[in-house]
Amino acid sequence: QRQLVESGGGSVQAGGSLRLSCVASRVTLKNSATAWFRQAPGKEREGVAAFYSDFSRTYYSDDVKGRFTISQDNAMNTLYLQMDSLKPEDTAMYYCAATTYLVRSDAEYLLAGSSYRYWGQGTQVTVSS
Repeated sequence: QRQLVESGGGSVQAGGSLRLSCVASRVTLKNSATAWFRQAPGKEREGVAAFYSDFSRTYYSDDVKGRFTISQDNAMNTLYLQMDSLKPEDTAMYYCAATTYLVRSDAEYLLAGSSYRYWGQGTQVTVSS
């Protein structure tokens, strides 16, 4: 069974940093498109960062651009999200996702949840003011 397991969430004060990790098993991330999504209570899930390994392209939502960095260690089969300058509005459950089947490779497609087949269970990030 293909599996993605996130870790690294926690509680921090505004301006702090966290690094999320997503370890994949039975999904080879170097052959996949990968992404981080988040969902806050009462809000829709939104894509925050995506990584397209074929060209090492990265995409970010406007809300996190310049503060978050997505990266991938293919040897460790692990996806990361470095989150700096955190704000209270970043509070959410964060999920990693992967897919080996792509129809397109543009930002709109790669930041859409419907594009991904495999999902983790999530890790909670709470930012206090």
